[in-house]
Amino acid sequence: MAEERSRRSRRAPVAQTGRSLGPRALRTRRRIMDATAELLEERSVLDLPVVDIARRAGASPATFYHYFKDVEEVALCLAEEASESLPAVAELLETDWKGPDGLDLARGLVDAFLESWDRHHTVLMLRNMASERGDRRFQRVRRESIGPVLEALAASVERGQAQGRLSKELHPWATAAALGSILERLAAHHRDLGSFGATREDVRESSARIVYQTLVGRPPDL
Repeated sequence: MAEERSRRSRRAPVAQTGRSLGPRALRTRRRIMDATAELLEERSVLDLPVVDIARRAGASPATFYHYFKDVEEVALCLAEEASESLPAVAELLETDWKGPDGLDLARGLVDAFLESWDRHHTVLMLRNMASERGDRRFQRVRRESIGPVLEALAASVERGQAQGRLSKELHPWATAAALGSILERLAAHHRDLGSFGATREDVRESSARIVYQTLVGRPPDL
């Protein structure tokens, strides 16, 4: 379901004129996006002129504007790509975590967040900052990424309450939002915890156990 929703939210790329793109044009557009991603590792989107992107991509500014309205539009497309993989992990929450594999499923959920942020850190940080500034385009992308995960977390809380494992005092969506915030924040900043002696594996295991114990209602029998 999450993958289907992601496919529906993405449209085939077109030129600024609205015309569809052929294979050669798609390759050029890809080079521009890759060049932008590389340069965003070096400077802010606000300090990134089109001419520098075009030069890095081996194209002209006119070519850039054939495909994109401005630099922020390229950043938005990069954010859409970076956000695509996360909704699929909601499927991990559709299975029963009470069994012996429950903690491994929790680790898989944490891994998905960590790997996504390790691979796309700069673009995802840009997405979140633009979203928090109120940019509706980036809010939409962020919502489409985290939304299916929050839905699945809330549903898991409701199942636990129905089975008598979780307190009725837990609001499913408030709990889902809290867990989502923990996962996203730690994935984004896990390297900063190195100064406190916490490794990436420490962050992974601690986060997985927090999620597991919140959703299952007790520590795993290990």
